[in-house]
Amino acid sequence: MRPSRLRAAAASPPLPRRRLCTDAAATTSSAASPSPSPPQQCAAQPLSPLSARPLAARGPAVADDLASSLRALLASSPTHPRAFPLLRSAALQTPLPPDALVDAVLSAAGAGSPAAAGLLSSLLAWLSRVGRDCSAATAAYARMVARGVVPDAKSRTDLLVVMARGASAADALALFDEMRGKGYHADAMMYDAVMRACVRGGMHGDAVRLFDEMASAGVKPDECVYSLAIAALFKLRDADRALQVLGEMREAGIRPWGSTYNYVVDALVKAGRMEEALQVKDQMLLAAGKKMDVFLATKLMHGYCLNGEIGKALDLFDELVRDGLTPTNVTYGVLIKGCDAEGMTDKAYELCRQMIEQGLLSSAYEFNLVIKGLLRDKRWEDATSLLEVVVDTGVLDVYTYNCLIHWLCQHHKLREALNVWDKMNEKGVKPSIMTYHSLLLGYCEKGRMDEALTLYSEMPGKGFTPNEVTYATLMKGYIKKNSFDKAYALLDEMHQHGVSCNDYIYNILINGLCMVNRVSEVDEMLKRFISEGFVPTVMTYNSIINGFVKAGMMGSAFAMYQQMCGNGLTPNIVTYTSFIDGYCRTDCCDLAVKLLNDMRRKGIRPDIAAYNAFINGFCKQGNMSHALQFFVLLLKDGLKPNVTVYTSFITGYKNLKMMEEASRFYYSMLKEGIVADTATYTTLIDGFSKAGNVAFALDLYSEMLATGNIPDDKTFTALIHGLCRSGDIDGAKKLLDETRRLDVDPNIFTYNMLINAYIRDGKLQEAFQLHDEMLNSGVVPDDTTYDILVGLKPVEASPADAENPVLNSAS
Repeated sequence: MRPSRLRAAAASPPLPRRRLCTDAAATTSSAASPSPSPPQQCAAQPLSPLSARPLAARGPAVADDLASSLRALLASSPTHPRAFPLLRSAALQTPLPPDALVDAVLSAAGAGSPAAAGLLSSLLAWLSRVGRDCSAATAAYARMVARGVVPDAKSRTDLLVVMARGASAADALALFDEMRGKGYHADAMMYDAVMRACVRGGMHGDAVRLFDEMASAGVKPDECVYSLAIAALFKLRDADRALQVLGEMREAGIRPWGSTYNYVVDALVKAGRMEEALQVKDQMLLAAGKKMDVFLATKLMHGYCLNGEIGKALDLFDELVRDGLTPTNVTYGVLIKGCDAEGMTDKAYELCRQMIEQGLLSSAYEFNLVIKGLLRDKRWEDATSLLEVVVDTGVLDVYTYNCLIHWLCQHHKLREALNVWDKMNEKGVKPSIMTYHSLLLGYCEKGRMDEALTLYSEMPGKGFTPNEVTYATLMKGYIKKNSFDKAYALLDEMHQHGVSCNDYIYNILINGLCMVNRVSEVDEMLKRFISEGFVPTVMTYNSIINGFVKAGMMGSAFAMYQQMCGNGLTPNIVTYTSFIDGYCRTDCCDLAVKLLNDMRRKGIRPDIAAYNAFINGFCKQGNMSHALQFFVLLLKDGLKPNVTVYTSFITGYKNLKMMEEASRFYYSMLKEGIVADTATYTTLIDGFSKAGNVAFALDLYSEMLATGNIPDDKTFTALIHGLCRSGDIDGAKKLLDETRRLDVDPNIFTYNMLINAYIRDGKLQEAFQLHDEMLNSGVVPDDTTYDILVGLKPVEASPADAENPVLNSAS
């Protein structure tokens, strides 16, 4: 809105041009007269007669009027108080561009006159302050320079400040360099304005250059300039120079601000120079005479974390809390990241809980780190419960949900994954294609292909186009259910949707034939795929060879090996390991040893998988002495045995009912820092259950859960078998109920064992109820189930029932 004085001026009756000049002359004579006109007469006049001219008549004549009026005013006094208000009024009320305003002033007063320099400096300062951008001010400045006028330092500073704030840092720097090139004086405020723009615009090297040029220009830096120089050096990671400038600042008697010290500490921390960072921290606290603040403490914690000294960072955190300071979300984020890098999941989890309780969780980043750490340690229940705590905060992103859903589906926790999926939808978080792929994997792993297809059909409507991963997941699901024909039929659907069939898909289908025991069709399918342009790789042939080996068709495996070599492909360690495994499976260990020697002659070093093929083969034969010999060879080759190798020995001794030896290998494995997996625990639980030590088997089950290992159906079968044999049928039923909580599908052997135990104890109603429960769970009864229920006669167990398929499925 126009100021009131200007509105009044605009409302005044129009005056002819001649009257304007007369008024100006009258003003001059009045100023010279010994009896000046009364002040109220001047006040009654409009501020600027320029506004009185009709809009259509404005143009060059307006500039002439302005020049005439200014000439009249300046003739009476070079510093007439109404000169600048008149100039400002013209700038506000007329369409005169900045260069016209400059020309009008110079027309009224010469370029070298103090009056012109003063008026134009005031104009430049005013345009810099009131303009929405710096275009008017820069245009005015350019015209002044072109006409030989040097604005004063204040107006030039105002212009630089405006340019530094509103224009680009490069423009402000260019203007400043131009000013200094013309020999104009530059003061600390100008350097401050331009250096600040450079630091803000990421031109840190230019900021340091300006600081270095100040000495030769004879300008002493002030607190602001020193701080800006140190900030720029901090961004450049030049800790040495930052320290030097800090020293110069203190020598100059200027007390550094806390932020300046913080910049130096941060630069030293990121350079890994913690001792020097701590020294600067001590200097800062001594100079300020106060305790460390949260910002500085967080910087130091960050440094400790970067150096892997998370313990010192946590000690500093405790000191901070003891001093009554409140950690920020940045503090917690630094510590959580540090704990995660060191594998300290418990501490990261604890810090995250504190962060949530204090309402400091502002983004999903730290939360996602903790979730990933918990899942890495198989603590999925803690991860899902933590999600429940923060699900209503709105900070979680799709990545959070994807992490949980993918892990749960990958580990057969489909029910829990679907719960997370429901929460994701409730909170309006849009899924990604990875979310769909994870759920497809979960359905396929559980064999729930109808639901997998329903989800697949929803994808296009949700904006997701099925790709190679989508079809590969579905194919694997069908193959797992022995429905190879349905997996193969997906090829046509892929082509219809324009998805190209790559090598990965071809390999899945070829390997799938082997998995469903249709290896006789592999050669024909391979030829068909080759005719479609597929070029088999070593991985392709290895899959086929492994399929033939698993089927006991060593002749076919060798024929495929010859075809592979004939196609110019070189067998690798995987190829040889498959043959070694096959020979060991078929009791041809002498051929396996010959193959091992042949590998060595060809310079192929056997790996853990090759050695485990020998160890596993001998353990299954009960030939533990030969297995131990290969264990020694493995160590001599500088290889470290893994959990699979130890589990082979544990299985071998369990089958020989030598549980003491099996336990010895188990504890030896733990001593070596190797974490037992589900297969290891299941083997031990099965062995001790059969040995009658069910109490120890249950202890192992508790340990298994505590270490994050998820039991499978074989684990529960082994435990329920042991409990049923020991007469603890109630305990066995509780374990069956536990499978639902852990989202494990019991198998037919588990139900048959419990039904058999109920019949044996005369609990017919419970037996038939369990039969109905089995049907509701989707488990199809077999002949043994009906033999027990129809005959109402239990299968009698004996101490030597290890081979009875009804009461034993974990072997």
